[in-house]
Amino acid sequence: MLSETKLKVLKEISSGFSRDEAIWASGYLAGLAGTSAAVADLPPQQTTHTTAVKKITLVYGTETGNSKKLATELAGVAKKKGIQVKLGDLSQYKPKDLAKEEYFFVVISTQGEGEPPILAKKFYEYIHENELNLSNIKFGVLALGDSTYPQFCKTGEDVDTRFEVLGAERIIPLKRCDIDYEEDAHKWLDHIFEVVQNKEAGTSQATPAKASSGRKKYQGKVSAIINLNDITSDKETYHIEIETEEPIVYRPGDALGVIPYNSKPVVKEIIGLTGIDPKKQIQTARVNASAEELLHQHLNISYLLKTTVAQYAQITGHDIPETRLSLLDLLRIYPVKNAEEFEVVIKALTVQAPRLYSVSSSPEAHGDSEIHITVAKSEFLINDKKQNGLCSGFLSEFEEDGAVEFYIQEAKHFKLPETAKDVIMIGPGTGIAPFRSFLWERDATGAEGRNWLFFGDRSFVSDFLYQSEFQDFLKTGALTNLDLAFSRDTSEKVYVQHRLQQKSSEVFQWLEGGASVYVCGAKEPMSKDVEETLLGIIRHEGKRNEEEAKNYLEELELSGRYAKDVY
Repeated sequence: MLSETKLKVLKEISSGFSRDEAIWASGYLAGLAGTSAAVADLPPQQTTHTTAVKKITLVYGTETGNSKKLATELAGVAKKKGIQVKLGDLSQYKPKDLAKEEYFFVVISTQGEGEPPILAKKFYEYIHENELNLSNIKFGVLALGDSTYPQFCKTGEDVDTRFEVLGAERIIPLKRCDIDYEEDAHKWLDHIFEVVQNKEAGTSQATPAKASSGRKKYQGKVSAIINLNDITSDKETYHIEIETEEPIVYRPGDALGVIPYNSKPVVKEIIGLTGIDPKKQIQTARVNASAEELLHQHLNISYLLKTTVAQYAQITGHDIPETRLSLLDLLRIYPVKNAEEFEVVIKALTVQAPRLYSVSSSPEAHGDSEIHITVAKSEFLINDKKQNGLCSGFLSEFEEDGAVEFYIQEAKHFKLPETAKDVIMIGPGTGIAPFRSFLWERDATGAEGRNWLFFGDRSFVSDFLYQSEFQDFLKTGALTNLDLAFSRDTSEKVYVQHRLQQKSSEVFQWLEGGASVYVCGAKEPMSKDVEETLLGIIRHEGKRNEEEAKNYLEELELSGRYAKDVY
């Protein structure tokens, strides 16, 4: 018998044991006693068959980094659950290794016209261009996308279908995740865990996770629209303020999504060319409305996908080369036979995709019934004719008090750190938008951390966006450092990465002190040039080799201290 003290300790230790842990502990104690009696005397129903989970492979294909972050996070959770995980990047995965896999799970996003991420394209093409025998593989696919775009999660769907065609066994259904993917992704991982365990034990599969709900739509009115560029500039960048009657739930770093309307004169010309009754009600895949309303508010007519042009050719019987055109140009060059044929064309058009703009206001500083965005008006030439970008033209030409519908897209990985932490913000052009939001928020909340901004554009006089605000932030101390790069003010073009390099010693000191780095703006070439500069700073100032510098930056990214919002 145990003493009362030891018995009390044993009860405390064992009170939280699971059934399996209790069985293991009884065997362990029996071993200490030199006998197996304790185990042997257990009733048959108390024993259970457990089989160790075999190693799974979890690979990701990413363009913006979301798939990588998610896969890394899921791998960490899986390991805590006792699953051995081999995490891999599809840009580096050797397709010949598929022959060695047993449990193979893919997290992959969709880009552009339903295309794979650039870094995953080699793997995607390999499995589609080769007749492989994947009968050894048990697989599942988690597809990331945005349901407002016509080719929602298409890459994930393609990979899922192709693996099945090649003989692999789908052990969990394809999971399509919208922009709010984290909860669904964790349920997907739990599903993997259950199914793999059940596969080993020979039992049935679990029930698929429930899909996430849609976005909240806000109705607002444009209360202010201001051109931030000087009249001498050849650019137009608009500061737009939107007011609502209900509170807007958002945080600095989030984006505002808006679906633009097509030009009424263009819609009128299309109706004239096709002869369709503008009031005729037509049922499309997502909405039932008049032909005029569909063309004006709901469907993409400005720059058709190649797949849509191909469908148009099939409907009309025209021989059309692979291309992208507006619907109006397509109708002018390859006209429809009659209004009935055009009605079929309307049903084949994709929905108007939303455009996202980084929020440039702060709920703490500007209130929760007002939100700001920063929009550069896009202009280009087609056949020597000046054209405006659809959404930037739509927004920049708004009149005050005009109504607009929008939603908020949460940026889960582009968030301010704790108030005591330092931040380095790199945002040329309209990449300044989220950093205006950051600074207003940090100022309004009295954040103790330091703030360093790198901003660039063409000219100091004509293109210094929000100049007076940033100068005021400098005066009050809300902005610790401000480094500027205006590429056309000097004989040699200077960009933000050059300013970053000039301050390399201090930048590295901030990094070593725990600062977070944020980059926003054009993906090509700005964000890549900035990243190469950061790697050079880490190599030189941190006295690290190339591999060590990459690992350093990757650790910053995985810990949330290096975040990009690029386009």
